[in-house]
Amino acid sequence: SWMISGVIVILAVGGITWAYRVSNAPTPLDAFAACLKEKGATMYGTYWCPYCQKQKELFGRSFKRVRYVECAMPGNPRAQAPACRDAGVASYPTWIYADGSRTTGVQELAQLAEKTGCILPTTL
Repeated sequence: SWMISGVIVILAVGGITWAYRVSNAPTPLDAFAACLKEKGATMYGTYWCPYCQKQKELFGRSFKRVRYVECAMPGNPRAQAPACRDAGVASYPTWIYADGSRTTGVQELAQLAEKTGCILPTTL
């Protein structure tokens, strides 16, 4: 019985390790998302905005590499964070680029590539 318990523990640890590796494995969009950040593109949004969720979904796990500013204030989601107010963000999502230009609404990845010069991977 102790041997069975040992095997179960080993399998559990192996499964957790595998799941961690899979969830942190590089995706084709990692370099693209990192390039957007390097080129000074910033997405302003809120956790409650359905269009922001759509924008994030286009990146999948790679969204963690995008420079993102949360505009909802903790405890008062309709209040705007000072960083967003200072940037003049009026709708979500808003992308602000290094040259000061901005786009609003969900941006297709090809639009972001065109705007920043970042290369969009051909295999997604």
